[in-house]
Amino acid sequence: MIRFLKISLVGFVAFFCLMYAAQNLVNLQPAYGFVAAMVGMVDHVVYPSHVGPSVHSPALVWLMLGIIILLELTAGVLAAKGAVDLWRSRQASAEIFNEAKKFAVLGAGLAVVIWFGIFSAIGGAYFQMWQTELGTGALQGAFWYSMQNGLIMLVVLTPYR
Repeated sequence: MIRFLKISLVGFVAFFCLMYAAQNLVNLQPAYGFVAAMVGMVDHVVYPSHVGPSVHSPALVWLMLGIIILLELTAGVLAAKGAVDLWRSRQASAEIFNEAKKFAVLGAGLAVVIWFGIFSAIGGAYFQMWQTELGTGALQGAFWYSMQNGLIMLVVLTPYR
């Protein structure tokens, strides 16, 4: 049952990441608008001065959004491969099952990089997303998502004999 639980969790990591990428793709203009507002540091009144520059170049905003979507897709594909690898080794020895975790851990780990690294560290700390209502909501979600994916990564990494 523990193996099936791990496989299911990794499958949900894949679904989660792929759905976020798909939602961003079908809502490309609103996604662009959100990223543009966050990196443009629009409506920052609490801390109006910034450590570094804001980004106003449409090309750079599109590049940033493209990187986010590409990373979401990559995390989803890695996690999906990880779920398949775990499924295929579900009846194998503990050593083989534990070796099959590689892509599952990479997918969940990349999800943490996206929602903690990009959204919380870069978006929250550098671009000060917390200063706007829209940014605060995104940061709350990013916290939940990074913690969930990090927890799943740790559960999957836990050896089971």
